[in-house]
Amino acid sequence: MLIHRAHFTDPRLAAFLQAHLDDMEPTAPPASRHALDLDDLQRDGVRLWVATAADRLVGTAALAALGERHEELKSMRTDPQVRGQGVASRLLAHALDDARSRGVERISLETGSMEFFAPARSFYARAGFTSCPPFGSYVVDPNSTFMTMAVPPG
Repeated sequence: MLIHRAHFTDPRLAAFLQAHLDDMEPTAPPASRHALDLDDLQRDGVRLWVATAADRLVGTAALAALGERHEELKSMRTDPQVRGQGVASRLLAHALDDARSRGVERISLETGSMEFFAPARSFYARAGFTSCPPFGSYVVDPNSTFMTMAVPPG
């Protein structure tokens, strides 16, 4: 598996991200869905990586600047056909290494509070994320779970 910065002109990326948005649609009302679309992922302060295997896009992960030395993990998605094979772990490790190399000290995330997101919450907890209050522009929302972690030293 290879991990590299996203090429936004790659049609596989647009389809992969749309599948992510489609997965989120039935889980919560629109005001509680915070996944970024292709345009949002191209904003200044956002870094998006893709994982490919056998010339197939199998995962994405992004970091978005929140403030001084604080970033948000966004767009973590693994192709359902390869879940459980370490794609998310490798993408998260890659994002953490990148953040560490740039002096980022804290990474936070928002994910759903519904059963659909239980595997994601477990994954993040195993990686060292802990519950926290809303951060950035988020507000308390029963459909959201907020987590954070100090970037571990390298």
